[in-house]
Amino acid sequence: MQTHTLETPEVDLVYDVAGPLPTADGRPPLLMIGQPMDASGFRALAAYFPDRTVVTYDPRGGPRSVRKDGRGEQTPQDSARDVRAVIEAVGGGPVHLFASSGGAVVSLALVAAFPNDVAVLVAHEPPMNPVLPDGAAAHRARAHYLETYQAKGYGAAMAAFQAMYAWEGEFTEAYFAQPDPDPAQFGLPVEDDGSRDNPLLSGLAVAITDYHPDVAALAAAPTRVVIAVGEETGDVYTARTARATARVLGQEAIVFPSHHLGFVDGLGRPEEFAARLREVLDAG
Repeated sequence: MQTHTLETPEVDLVYDVAGPLPTADGRPPLLMIGQPMDASGFRALAAYFPDRTVVTYDPRGGPRSVRKDGRGEQTPQDSARDVRAVIEAVGGGPVHLFASSGGAVVSLALVAAFPNDVAVLVAHEPPMNPVLPDGAAAHRARAHYLETYQAKGYGAAMAAFQAMYAWEGEFTEAYFAQPDPDPAQFGLPVEDDGSRDNPLLSGLAVAITDYHPDVAALAAAPTRVVIAVGEETGDVYTARTARATARVLGQEAIVFPSHHLGFVDGLGRPEEFAARLREVLDAG
């Protein structure tokens, strides 16, 4: 694996390349992206593609990609431009792209803006409130953990975040009537350390979950777009947003093994996940 730094006016993007460039067999590079997950989250999955050139990166503001623009907010459009810059740095598109969670939202913005950069996109469980029938309630649930962060700090807010993402079905009044979970039950700190700079809990990433895909642009793109959902994700938030996104795009979500983090070693079933991803990428 080789690590590179791509300097742009706004951020120095650090990305890793495993395999030769240009690729040995002429197949496109396979990019794997997340948000806020950085390159380290894809190591297990990438290891099951020894025959492919795999590219991973740290999103702007991540552990290695240092921002220079003086801003903290994360938007799908900014990150899409970053991913495009990485694609150009590794030889240009079209590439194959596996994108998870917030990275899946970024990938939809990427294809809408730069349709010739991606040949096949597998967008795994993109979290987007506007596609849900209970989108307003999802905004309200998000507002609660953001407010909890400001009032009580990381542990209490992350517990509220995890409770939201574990709730089965629509966010009804029963959801909002339940007491706030105890951070200790999630192994989270109970004491407030006073910090308020967590990008997930501070509200700096709300543009990700506020995004609605550009249906017309995606339909016009030459990219084969596949929306994926984990078979074990059940009917929780990210499963519902995945299925709703697929419906908005006129398709059905493709089922993958495991759950939202099903490709992460020790948390999911990365070998089975990789086999399914290979099958989908090679389907046409």
